[in-house]
Amino acid sequence: MTDLVPRQPDATPAIPAARDAATLAVLAAMEQAAEQHLDAIRPHNTKRGYENDWNLWAEFHDWLAQQTGHRLALTDVTKGTLVGFVVWLDTIKLAAPTSIDRRITGVTVTARGLGVEVPKRATEAARKALKPLKHDPERMARGRGKAAAVTPEQLRQMNAAVADGLAGLRDRALWLMAFGIAGRSAEVAELHAESIVHVSQGLEVHVPAVKGRPPRDVVVSYGKNADTCPVRAWLTWKAAAGVTAGPAFLPIDVWGHLGNRALSPEAVREIIARNAERAGVAVRLTGHSMRSGFITTSRKAGKREEKIRAQSGHAENSPAFWGYIREADKWTDAASEDIGL
Repeated sequence: MTDLVPRQPDATPAIPAARDAATLAVLAAMEQAAEQHLDAIRPHNTKRGYENDWNLWAEFHDWLAQQTGHRLALTDVTKGTLVGFVVWLDTIKLAAPTSIDRRITGVTVTARGLGVEVPKRATEAARKALKPLKHDPERMARGRGKAAAVTPEQLRQMNAAVADGLAGLRDRALWLMAFGIAGRSAEVAELHAESIVHVSQGLEVHVPAVKGRPPRDVVVSYGKNADTCPVRAWLTWKAAAGVTAGPAFLPIDVWGHLGNRALSPEAVREIIARNAERAGVAVRLTGHSMRSGFITTSRKAGKREEKIRAQSGHAENSPAFWGYIREADKWTDAASEDIGL
């Protein structure tokens, strides 16, 4: 019976023994091993997302340096910089609140991985600044909805409003290349200059594999309109930037200096959306607008389905592809045409 009587806790809790140097070294090694293990099992898409978040954090610092005349280190992750980042993403980048929330996480995780002590009050303040944005229906609607397919007329409209200088040359070459290869934003971001070969008829482009999709080789013909010709736009950008190998499209800072890393897919989408907005295009254009726009434009020009699919890389039974084809064909031999009405 005595075994059934619960034991009373000790009156005074045990005081942990002081850790010696050998114990501290083992604990430190275990901490490092844990971080390495967690990084190894983190999904590739998550890692790429965090990389994109950090690239945006660097872009924010470029903008901040231009505004203040002083450059902060990227490792200055404080209450002030994180809240400023939220405001910048909301007012300058017009990002959706859900995207901003993910960016906060990406920057925080990356900074801590670099050994930066990010104060808890900094992340709490950033999400406090974000909270009212999540109650704004217009902000929450950002980035939603089906992207409109771009038309050749809208491409000409964007060309007429493109910015001067090196950034303008890059932007025009980027969106016209995206259109010419019917490329996804991730594919455009991964293009390499040495894989874009100039031949007499135009360009032979190797589109690399992304997100498990197979690579493909496509051709891009010269356009009849010199201002919106993907071939001429690429050759002009390539010559101006001196791009001969490595990423085809590079970041450019506020002072016009070229970066040496590839643009992220998010940056590709933002370049297209920003230029469409600057040009006053009536519909919302995104990175996918170039891909869907090529398919519908090519189909309206009478191109065969198998040729279009070879360019876009769609599977033969892709519902999305056949949806674009139906959209392009809906006024061709319409059922209501010439029926005696």
